[in-house]
Amino acid sequence: MKVNPILLEVFKNRFSSISEEMGVTLNRTAFSPNIKERRDFSCAVFDENGEMVAQAAHIPVHLGSMPMSVKSAISSCDLKPGDMVMLNDPYKGGTHLPDITIVAPVFIEGGKPSFYVANRAHHSDVGGMTAGSMPLSTSIFQEGVIIPPVKIMENDKVDEKLMQFFLNNVRTPVEREGDFAAQIMANITGIKRIKELVEKYSEETVCFYASALMEYSEKITKNTIKNIPDGKYTFEDFMDDDGKTKDKIPVRVNLIIKEDKVELDFRDSGDQVAGSVNAVYSITLSAVLYVFRALTEENIPTNAGCLRPINVKTKKGTIVDAEFPSAVAGGNVETSQRIVDAILGALSEAIPDKVCAAGQGTMNNTAIGGFDKKKNSPFTYYETLGGGMGASSENHGESAVHSHMTNTLNTPVEALEYSFPFLVTEYSIRKNSSGGGKFKGGNGMVREIKLLADAEVSVLSERRSFPPYGLCGGKPGKCGRNIIISGKSKKEMPGKFHAELKENDIIRIETPGGGGYGKIKGK
Repeated sequence: MKVNPILLEVFKNRFSSISEEMGVTLNRTAFSPNIKERRDFSCAVFDENGEMVAQAAHIPVHLGSMPMSVKSAISSCDLKPGDMVMLNDPYKGGTHLPDITIVAPVFIEGGKPSFYVANRAHHSDVGGMTAGSMPLSTSIFQEGVIIPPVKIMENDKVDEKLMQFFLNNVRTPVEREGDFAAQIMANITGIKRIKELVEKYSEETVCFYASALMEYSEKITKNTIKNIPDGKYTFEDFMDDDGKTKDKIPVRVNLIIKEDKVELDFRDSGDQVAGSVNAVYSITLSAVLYVFRALTEENIPTNAGCLRPINVKTKKGTIVDAEFPSAVAGGNVETSQRIVDAILGALSEAIPDKVCAAGQGTMNNTAIGGFDKKKNSPFTYYETLGGGMGASSENHGESAVHSHMTNTLNTPVEALEYSFPFLVTEYSIRKNSSGGGKFKGGNGMVREIKLLADAEVSVLSERRSFPPYGLCGGKPGKCGRNIIISGKSKKEMPGKFHAELKENDIIRIETPGGGGYGKIKGK
């Protein structure tokens, strides 16, 4: 079969629209504000081998790693029509335990699936030592329920015993069950749409263009790499600490461009640590995919083809490729951002006009849990907070936005105060927090929450010691701050902490600003 360029474009949009519709279904049917308001989820379509064909414009850190979860599900379970597999094990393709992936096969004809659909959603509690399941842990066993690839649905029926086992180990079972139902319905939507596509064009044609789209993305990615000057480019950045010691943690990359291929070598990065900022290999791969997809100016589908010209080298037992049973809750959200900063820093030596200065470099993870007396039920709140984006050679950075490995929304004040015993006392742009330069970085934001019930608070944040770097003479952005206000007392907290707070206490998060780009003339 020969590729028809018109049909190639048609299938590019059809596959992407299936992923997008899965996301709409998940978004509109979810129970938790984290999914329905903040949209902390991702959806994608995969071929018969578990290679990603298309994704929706969701969360970069999810999508680069999800193929590893899909392949783990395929190899671990004998799938039949009506089956679905769930998993969250970071050492089997996951990211961290709150991110639960559900995979479903798509059978057309014959005894094996022709496609798979999958979605990953961040559940605001999966058990563990602290509410919100984002603790300052030293082992993955402290972070929540570890789910290996296991069938949550068999022959179109939910495994109620497995579901009840999971729900008995979390703080908010009703919300969790509702979010699971939304994830299952998202996959059912994807299965239905793929079958409709096959009915219209035939299975052979649909499979052929799924493969052709990967080849197309590979070709365009190679062209993008070819436009980067050949050479070796090195950059080093640092994580503030792991929450257990005050030692900085290096993330180093040696990036080698040779014609239309690239090698990224992270083996000189720091060793894995006691705290929870260790990243598994799938997260490092996600960060690499994100950067090179962002460099590609053509409107190509993000799929397995994008990674074919890219070779990623890591060393087991390091901060970018941690070994079991290391704690990993923060690796997905914090270390992923620093990996991106390191890659962009290396690329700035080769193509300074194509990359931006460092953004805030953190997701400012805030988890709060307790008991809501008015609703007579427990609650868990989780949110990542936006900050300043780095400036580029042409534009100032955006303020108070999510950038790089996170692509969520900021939760509206109304949604927070409706769902939780909170009063939001300030929600604003953090003035004068950006890095100066010819183009300024974006400003961070301020989120100040007054607790209307006793609660425990966990914060995992970065860029409290090492500010986001500027480029080409631009100034660094301002570091973030975490503050607890109790009556007239104000206490500045470290970047990573856990605290038991009382009713009327206030937690204030000031997020970092982005780095500036270029020197100001005459200065």
